Amino acid sequence: MAALSLSRKKNSSRNAGVERKNLITVCRFSVKTLIDRSCFETIDDSAPEFLNFASILEQILSHRLKGQLTWFGYESPRSFWDYIRVACSKVPHSCICSIENMENVSSSRAKGRAWIRVALMEKRLSEYITAALRDYKTTRRFYDDGAIVLGEEANMLAGMLLGLNAIDFSFCLKGEGLDGSFPAVIDYTPYLKFTQSSESISSDEEELRTLGSSGSESSTPENIGPPFIMDENSWYNKCKRVEQKYRLALEQKGYLEELVRLREVQLSDSVSKNKLLLQRIKDLDVNHKLEKEQLEYIIVELQDQLKSFQSLGHLSADASLSQISFDPGQSQDENGKHDGSHLSEGKEATPSLLGLCGSLTSVASYKSLASLKSSECLASPTTEMTSPGLTPS
Repeated sequence: MAALSLSRKKNSSRNAGVERKNLITVCRFSVKTLIDRSCFETIDDSAPEFLNFASILEQILSHRLKGQLTWFGYESPRSFWDYIRVACSKVPHSCICSIENMENVSSSRAKGRAWIRVALMEKRLSEYITAALRDYKTTRRFYDDGAIVLGEEANMLAGMLLGLNAIDFSFCLKGEGLDGSFPAVIDYTPYLKFTQSSESISSDEEELRTLGSSGSESSTPENIGPPFIMDENSWYNKCKRVEQKYRLALEQKGYLEELVRLREVQLSDSVSKNKLLLQRIKDLDVNHKLEKEQLEYIIVELQDQLKSFQSLGHLSADASLSQISFDPGQSQDENGKHDGSHLSEGKEATPSLLGLCGSLTSVASYKSLASLKSSECLASPTTEMTSPGLTPS
């Protein structure tokens, strides 16, 4: 059991070493491709070389990063921004405070990605990394043993990032690249090189053929003896070469399968998001149609109400006119009021004057004047002359 645990530890340490070496090598390749791309055009968020470099740097800074212990003893995940924020706090004129106060960036991973972009635009990424690595206590507090930032590769990282100061970057800090919900995926395909020529293929086939023939010959009893001992080293070397090539092909196969799996996951996420967006568009279309129908119904109802109000206005105007023309008492009272206001200045309002004023406005007032004459309320000259007991002067 002890030997098994020791072998497992050796295998894990060897795998960690291989992982560190691969990340540093890929980072060097990505820096070179960025420099080559900058000779022809400006590097922005849409450049695949930059996206790959940002993913590689995020993987390096997140390599064997410790989690944060809570009050209950559980370890919650942590982003590399927590380390950069503390380790680079003493850098003069740093962008740490401005990134920490950004409104459109909320998650810790998104702030770390924004810091990478701002540091590249300031041409100070190597300076930030060097200052963070010098704070060994903070680095030791945030990372486990075997991390890249704790090994010899860290000095190489700061040196290779120094070449990025010659590039003019232009980034937008409001794009989709700052979304902290998406993991950093490294695309190794630009750095893979398949240079297997026909000669190597023929040599592999020859080696396999010789191995098969030697195996078939060694199975016969007459070939057992000194020739087998003499060719043992050559056979062992051939087997080792074939095994190495087989392992290399197996690793490439595993990488391609992992890449296909990641692309399938991304495709399924995109398909699900597309379905949600299509359903949302349908719902919005249905709501728009309903609102349009409701507005059309309201407009028709308001038009009907306006027509009814107009007809009621015409009817009320006609009724008022008919009431004025066919209500002699009201007209007489109104005219009596107006005339009385004029007569009250110096004359006494007598029944004869009221009757006279009424005769000017309506036929009913004329009739009232005639009734007054008949009732001898008015004095006429003919009656005075013909009355008995009076002599003409």
